[in-house]
Amino acid sequence: MRSSLAPGIWFLRAFSRDSCRLHQNCSDIVRPINDTHDLNDTTWCSWSPFDKDDYKELLGAVDNAFLVAYAIGMFISGIFGERLPLRYYLSAGMVLSGLFTSLFGLGYFWNIHMLWYFVLIQICNGLVQTTGWPSVVTCVGNWFGKGKRGFIMGIWNSHTSVGNILGSLIAGVWVNQHWGLSFIVPGIITAVMGVITFLFLIEYPEDVDCTPPQHHDDLEKERDNPEDPVNSPYSSRESSVDIAASSSKEQGPEPEAISFLGALKIPGVIEFSLCLLFAKLVSYTFLYWLPLYIFNVAHFSAKEAGDLSTLFDVGGIIGGIMAGLISDYTNGRATTCCVMLILAAPMMFLYNYIGQNGITSSIVMLIICGVLVNGPYALITTAVSADLGTHESLKGNAKALSTVTAIIDGTGSIGAALGPLLAGLISPTGWNNVFYMLISADILACLLLCRLVYKEILAWKTARSRNSGYKQI
Repeated sequence: MRSSLAPGIWFLRAFSRDSCRLHQNCSDIVRPINDTHDLNDTTWCSWSPFDKDDYKELLGAVDNAFLVAYAIGMFISGIFGERLPLRYYLSAGMVLSGLFTSLFGLGYFWNIHMLWYFVLIQICNGLVQTTGWPSVVTCVGNWFGKGKRGFIMGIWNSHTSVGNILGSLIAGVWVNQHWGLSFIVPGIITAVMGVITFLFLIEYPEDVDCTPPQHHDDLEKERDNPEDPVNSPYSSRESSVDIAASSSKEQGPEPEAISFLGALKIPGVIEFSLCLLFAKLVSYTFLYWLPLYIFNVAHFSAKEAGDLSTLFDVGGIIGGIMAGLISDYTNGRATTCCVMLILAAPMMFLYNYIGQNGITSSIVMLIICGVLVNGPYALITTAVSADLGTHESLKGNAKALSTVTAIIDGTGSIGAALGPLLAGLISPTGWNNVFYMLISADILACLLLCRLVYKEILAWKTARSRNSGYKQI
């Protein structure tokens, strides 16, 4: 469905790890015979223009060029995704992502030292990679109904954390030699996967004579119309499946794609979008700054710090699956996210104070933080987006999945751009303040879901009282 390297997040992880190669201390490196640099120059082996004192600002500009372009492009991408064949749209995006990723690495072999080249490549890469997430969530949402969607999408979403891990490990292979290969090799893999996607992706179950999924469970229908015998708890599940199958075969006019404002009016879209902004702010700050934090605070080597940071992504895999499974069982997406966010705040506090006391505590705390931080992030960007894109208020119109997903993930990407930027500004005052900023963002994400959590609790009480009423009858 999508490249296993998860190109968007992988690209950031690889660039984060390779940035130490672009600017490094060259005191212990033997100079070449024809070197023309000053003898006191300790950055002669760094990659211009990142060899000056302002290298942090320049690297930050390259980082944010990608993230800002991705955030802006995401809002537009969903609109196109609703109106174009997803197979063509996704495949073209993957091929172009591979091209621009490779072009970034070719800057090493072409001996390019102009800042505008790397910024321009990052902007283009950020824009074309926005074709990915709305398209893949729409495709998976078309195939799986609400009943097990959280669990299925939780497993499927693990490809993002796998991409993080592979990105860090692949970048490490060439980071001390030809760093350009850290981008060229995965770029080629991504482009090849784009071709495979074009050849084998099936957008809708109906295309291969399969029954489309139910996007609303029987419990929801029974709450809306308890007098309807078809939707009562005593009716057979086979009848609802037959209805779905027969309706899929009915020929009718193609529904119009939803507008941007129309998608915003779907209940829950705004709350989950703003929640993801702060949740993604926390997640991407870890993504960027965790290797440097481990290097400076725990005093591991650069390679060890990079390898240890991948444990946060291992926790993300577990967290995404757990969040999906729990939310399926409880039928409470917002409550699941809220509980995990509440638990994440004290765990981040503890990790900052005791997580670096030893290798064992560091491993355990990193995995737990990954579970609690990335669990809500994974659930919102997958199952929640698919639920809202097939909301009852749309009356069966499936032409909203891509736009809703783009709005939610685009808003979250604003947080992804702000988090590392704020961490860079705050870190000179101490790492404690960075963690206080992350904890504050985590609490804000939780507060934004209060209204939806309250509605879910009321729904549980109503369902419980009705079920007890049926039992008495």
